[in-house]
Amino acid sequence: MRPEEPNTQTLTIIGMRCDGCVDAVTQALDAVPGVERCAVDLETGTATILGAASSTQLAAAVREAGFEA
Repeated sequence: MRPEEPNTQTLTIIGMRCDGCVDAVTQALDAVPGVERCAVDLETGTATILGAASSTQLAAAVREAGFEA
């Protein structure tokens, strides 16, 4: 997934420390209506999301998973 694709957003995720954190954030984002797919990167601390979900919805899902966006 390329960040320049239409309907793509990139969020900075604060608090991820391991692959389990990546899985939790990925599952939370995938559950948001309108998300077609997402890629979460532990090394850069970012999530790239493709779809029509709002940034407010995405940030709320990340917070519910125990992280900050």
